[in-house]
Order: sequence, then C-alpha cells, then structure tokens
Amino acid sequence: MIKPRYRPLIPYLILAGILIFIAIFAPYLTPFDPYAQDLEGALTPPNAQNLLGTDRYGRDVLSRVIMGSQVTLCAALLLLATITIIGSLIGALCGYVGGKVDTILMRISDIFLAFPQMVFAIAVAGALGGGLFNAAAALAIISWTKYARISRALVLSIRKMPYMDAAKMAGTSSAGILFHHVLPNIAGPVLVTAALDIGTIIMELAGLSFLGLGAMPPTAEWGAMMNNGRSMIQTASWVILAPGSAIFVTVAIFNLLGDKLRDVLDVRKNS
Repeated sequence: MIKPRYRPLIPYLILAGILIFIAIFAPYLTPFDPYAQDLEGALTPPNAQNLLGTDRYGRDVLSRVIMGSQVTLCAALLLLATITIIGSLIGALCGYVGGKVDTILMRISDIFLAFPQMVFAIAVAGALGGGLFNAAAALAIISWTKYARISRALVLSIRKMPYMDAAKMAGTSSAGILFHHVLPNIAGPVLVTAALDIGTIIMELAGLSFLGLGAMPPTAEWGAMMNNGRSMIQTASWVILAPGSAIFVTVAIFNLLGDKLRDVLDVRKNS
C-alpha cells in the first residue's frame, strides 16, 4: 500500500520510467536505422512513413531522436551519479573530519565556484578536444562542488547529535560512523538536489554538443542534432524542432519529479 504522501510522485515516476525505458531499449524501438543515409529522401517533411521527417542526409529524424535519448540520458545520469557520489563523499569527509582536510578541500571548491560553470566547462571541453566523454568530464570537474558544499553543511548540523556521540562511545570507527550514520542521514537532501539537477545536466551536455564540443557526428545526440539543423530552421524546421522538443519534455519531466520529491521529503512540511 502506497502512503498518501508518496502518491503525488507516481505520475512523474511513471513518465521518468518511460523515458528511461525508451533510452535503454532505443535500438529496438527505432522504426529505421538512425544512421542509414538516403540522399534522395533528404529533408523530406513529416509524413506517414517518416513521422518527423528526414534530415539533410535522409536519415529518419524520429529514429535519431529515439536513439539520441539513449546517448543523452545515459550520459547525463552517469555524470550525475559520478558528481553526486564524489561530491557527497568529499563534503561528508570535510564536515566530519574538519581541520586542514576541510580547509584545503573547501578552498579548492571555492576556486571552482569562482568560475561561471558553463564558461569553465566550455574552456575545459575545448582544451580536451571535444567529444561526449570530454564534455562530461568538463562538467564533472566543475559540478561536484555543489554536492560537497551541501553535504558538508548537513554533516556539520548532525555531527553533534546524540546518536553520533553514542556511536563513538560504542567504539564505532570513523569510517563506520561516516558510512553507517552520516551518509544515510544526508541522503535525502542530496537525492533531491540530484533529481533537480538532471534537467540542468541534460541541457548543459546538449549545449556543449550544440557548440560542437560534445557528441561528434554522426552520433545521434539531441544537442548535436540541433547543431546539425540550425541552418535549416526556416526551410526544414522539423530537423531542429524534434530534438529541441525532446530536450524540453525530458527536462520538464525530471524537473517536476525533483519538485515533487522535494515536497515529499520535506520533513518540516510533513511533520
């Protein structure tokens, strides 16, 4: 039986699950080969056979949008998992240990926070030479600081709690306290932050690809597809509108999911 407080999450979880399902099984859901070229059928408007038309190389746009969900979503979720785990561990370590470790790591995070995130990512991705992996690495380098800051603040607020003192008196090691008492108690706010960040990361990865610093042709990735069709916005608008709409819908669903998750996990609101 689902508790009433969790029921508002269900529609958004279903929609997010559908997106993830499409991403996982994209190769089996595409009506045509997303990489097969047919120059005779290039820039065909949407019709009964090609529901979203074809691009300048005659490739089916719908098939490329579906395949692009796998590239974009998988890259975004893997990147999010990486920065969430690394940032949370660093922040928890700083908050729990304190001292020089806290000072050094937080000053490093201050340096990264001093740069505009997207500008820094563009510079790093350009220096690394482009490509989806390098774009994700560039975003990871600059994005972990948010989770480190949040985790550190949460750990500082619970470090003096009675159950922490009880664990120390029971002889629990520092590593045991960190992994069994600290991290589980900060997981809720960190999870909400991560859920709200999915849409941002999708847009940032797509933005780098749109600028030519992310996925390289002929990879079916939404940002790269928009870059490929930007010169045809007036003559073949479907080429750019299809991946743009996919980004819009996906970001909207995950943002709404993050908002509802925040409401559900808000202890003060549900107390």
